[in-house]
Amino acid sequence: MTHVLLVEDDDVIREATQLSLERDGFRVTVAEDGIAGLAAFRAHRPDVALLDIMLPGINGVSLCRQIRDEGPTPVIMLSARADPVDVVLGLEAGADDYVTKPFDSTVLVARIRAVVRRMGRAEQPSAKQLSFGDLEIEKDGLEVRRAGRRLELTPTELRLLLCFAESPGNVLTREVLLEQVWDYQWGGDSRVVDVHVQRLRAKIGQDRIETVRGFGYKLKSAP
Repeated sequence: MTHVLLVEDDDVIREATQLSLERDGFRVTVAEDGIAGLAAFRAHRPDVALLDIMLPGINGVSLCRQIRDEGPTPVIMLSARADPVDVVLGLEAGADDYVTKPFDSTVLVARIRAVVRRMGRAEQPSAKQLSFGDLEIEKDGLEVRRAGRRLELTPTELRLLLCFAESPGNVLTREVLLEQVWDYQWGGDSRVVDVHVQRLRAKIGQDRIETVRGFGYKLKSAP
């Protein structure tokens, strides 16, 4: 049973979301603010964390950063508005995805299951090693090194890099990346792709992933 941590300060939304998720077979732990949310995360180590952006005590973005510093637990941000600033802040803090309120429960469940599937596939080794100059990807041990130094990637960043590495030099559209990395079988917001590409570039080198205007991105075979 997938264990979900829901941190939401609105009583109505929190209770309704908890009931909906439990009906769909999830185990749910709830918290009313960021401080309680961090304590609950450390006590229960859930499979997925759902964090409202506007939280008292510790806001959702700061809470996401602290969760990300402590491990690879997938994080989905809940935003009351589709403000690009809110979305980008959450994704740059390390969130894997976001859902805008009010949301349909079926959409939220689909996003949770997708991120859990991605996490599971990221943990399945395939006994291969890929090299691109000083960038080495060890798929067996799920480790990425740059000039011999191990890089700390989130599961989503790792899946994004593996997706590029399987097709070096080929242009991958945002739609393809949404489908292969985020499991979106429907139209998704391309901002989640753009922000994760920027985060990945910051770790593996800005010159590694090229933007092909009007189409998407490609991984350079050599810097």
